[in-house]
Amino acid sequence: MHAPLHSMTESQPDRRRWFALAVIVTAQFMVVLDVAIVNVALPTIKTDLGFSQENLQWVVTAYSILFGGVLLLGGRMADLLGRRRLFMAGLTLFSVSSLLDGLAWSEGSLIAFRALQGLGAALLSPAALSILTTTFPEGKERNFALGIWGAVSGSGGAAGVLLGGALTSSLDWSWIFFINVPVGAVVLALTPRLVRESVAGVTHRHFDVPGAVSITGGLMLLVYAMTRAVQHGWGTTETIALLAASAALIVAFVAIELRSQAPLLPMRMFRSRTLSGSNLAGLLMGAAVFSQFFLLTLYMQQVLHYSALETGVAYIALTLTIIVFANVSQKLALKIGIRPVLALGLVLVSSGLLLYARLPVDGHYFWDLFPAFLISGLGMSFGFIPMTIGALAGVRHSDAGIAAGLINTSQQIGGAIGVAAATTIAATSTSHYLAAHPGAAPTGGHALTHGFNVAFFVLAAVAAAAAIGSALLVESKARLAEAGIGAEVVPQVA
Repeated sequence: MHAPLHSMTESQPDRRRWFALAVIVTAQFMVVLDVAIVNVALPTIKTDLGFSQENLQWVVTAYSILFGGVLLLGGRMADLLGRRRLFMAGLTLFSVSSLLDGLAWSEGSLIAFRALQGLGAALLSPAALSILTTTFPEGKERNFALGIWGAVSGSGGAAGVLLGGALTSSLDWSWIFFINVPVGAVVLALTPRLVRESVAGVTHRHFDVPGAVSITGGLMLLVYAMTRAVQHGWGTTETIALLAASAALIVAFVAIELRSQAPLLPMRMFRSRTLSGSNLAGLLMGAAVFSQFFLLTLYMQQVLHYSALETGVAYIALTLTIIVFANVSQKLALKIGIRPVLALGLVLVSSGLLLYARLPVDGHYFWDLFPAFLISGLGMSFGFIPMTIGALAGVRHSDAGIAAGLINTSQQIGGAIGVAAATTIAATSTSHYLAAHPGAAPTGGHALTHGFNVAFFVLAAVAAAAAIGSALLVESKARLAEAGIGAEVVPQVA
């Protein structure tokens, strides 16, 4: 038996920690990849399984609802039940669900299995990040590990589009799911040998059931309401009722947590301005970046008429930029502090979106897309990594799982809100263009490009707001050092 992590001193770092990092980032790459890889195969899935156009979006939505809704709960379960234990449980569920996805025989079976896969991802992802947090001491080593984590997470979306196009074109859509099975099996086999178990060092093992029910229900309703609003409108009675119910549950959750003796999400964590600012940046950056990938894919396929494989290849420039500059980002964060690097990254993300907002109907890859991809990739490297460092800075060992669940939730919920809003803005702007230009084709390049351009302008403003918010909220390197954060030990938020 390996000694529990919490029973070992910080002066005895785990000699297997870099192998453990390889294991958890591989699992995280599977999760991030899966979010993007499915989109490319949707037209083929629709034909093979006889999906209606209305039900097709549930292949994505069923996964998103469980994933976004259960992340916070998954993070706290990791703290209380054991981070390695929950990581392996989530990975097992994710891998088995992937196999069932590929074997699905109908609309209903694929939607049900995708929901299970989303649940597995929600248990796996925060457990993996909390293992990283408790394995590497705060400071240089953790920042380097988070640089690798950020490069993998940031490049997973683009890699998913490329791999999805290749597998769907050369084999069959089922293989976008089957590919997870052997990778998951290898990671599961290696985890007990390389990853130590760790449990929150708390005197109680009470579980905040009212808090868990309210926040999980509230977030799941929010993701569903956002997705539904795109199809049925924001002003419908059903959409308004769903959004109101979601808001009521989230408010109830805050009230419950303030009174609970063993809260799911301790509100004292938000006393840290750096943690709060990083999560705000995660929410807004998630909205901008998730939407960016969604709209760019539509632009390349519907306006430039790229194939699924060509679209994936186009993203290579962005992916490589993220990977190359991830190490630079973590080094800069350690040298000059989280705040300037995060703010710079968000400014670059906003600048990239402004370039996307100028994309023409007859866009050329190297003159129009390529420069924007480079700037966006640089911004994502300089944004995601310090943001994750800040979201985990100064967090108690016992709260590592919930802190990891919180930053993941911020990004996923931001992404759900962003994609829904950006899709609505683009569609509305396209409608206005058609009304002002009688005779223009509804699916013509000019109308669609106009809609995308307007949406990109709005997303650029969101990223700029995130830059301002992070500059105001995240504390300077000097202030963090005064609080004892950033040293080679794990400090505690009081």
